[in-house]
Amino acid sequence: MIRRVLGTAAIAAMLVIPAVAQAQGVPGGIERGAAEGERAAGPIGAIVGGTVGGVVGGVAGVLGVDDRPRFRSYVVEQRRPSYSYDREVRVGAVLPASGVTYYEVPNEYRAAREYRYTVVNGRTVLVEPGSHRIVEVID
Repeated sequence: MIRRVLGTAAIAAMLVIPAVAQAQGVPGGIERGAAEGERAAGPIGAIVGGTVGGVVGGVAGVLGVDDRPRFRSYVVEQRRPSYSYDREVRVGAVLPASGVTYYEVPNEYRAAREYRYTVVNGRTVLVEPGSHRIVEVID
């Protein structure tokens, strides 16, 4: 029984990894990985897929490893004011709708064009425009 569950989980992971490699960030990776895993192998696949998706999404991020330093430099050059936030600046935190200025991401960063960016407590973050949820902290 345990071998069967582990075998199913391994197959689900193999099927899910390529799909979640396209996911954007940890939240997107978890959601997409769980959906793909569940479709491939049921509830066990959803668990494995969500875990794998979160890891892959966290490594890749929205911008990707190569674009992060360039994007951070771009934001520093823009000299955007920093919003003072009294909570932890982390992925998943929701920023207020008012009082924070959200800026469009330049066209050269295509993977992040659907998001906005701002500076919070001196840290550059990518934010979902509708919900103001932080999807990536760029350090």
